[in-house]
Amino acid sequence: MSDSMRRPGGVTLVAVIAWISGLLDVIGGTLLLFQTSVTATVEQFGGASQLIASALLEILIGVVVIVVAIGLLRGNNASRIVITIFEILSIVGSVFLAIAYPAGAIGEYFSIAVAAIVLLLLWTRSATAFFRD
Repeated sequence: MSDSMRRPGGVTLVAVIAWISGLLDVIGGTLLLFQTSVTATVEQFGGASQLIASALLEILIGVVVIVVAIGLLRGNNASRIVITIFEILSIVGSVFLAIAYPAGAIGEYFSIAVAAIVLLLLWTRSATAFFRD
């Protein structure tokens, strides 16, 4: 935890972007849950259980990202590592969902872009110094 070093603006921005990324995952997963009555969507996922599992996984990732983002503001390096792992998982999940459900691909591409920005900002030199302090 960093008490002696002032938090870089990029870290604050990362925390806000992480919250947005997590929120987009929650919204995307929730919207996907509403697609269980659409036969074509269910078939694209190979069945209702796969669609529901994908949606719930995306929601879970989003919730964890939102919760852990608070640790970023406090300089907790474990939070940075957890956010990194979940943002990578978010990208992988969004790529899968964009391929499996092309009608919702635009939202998934936006989610991928936000997650990539989070990763880039999280590992800058000043952010690394803040988390190591």
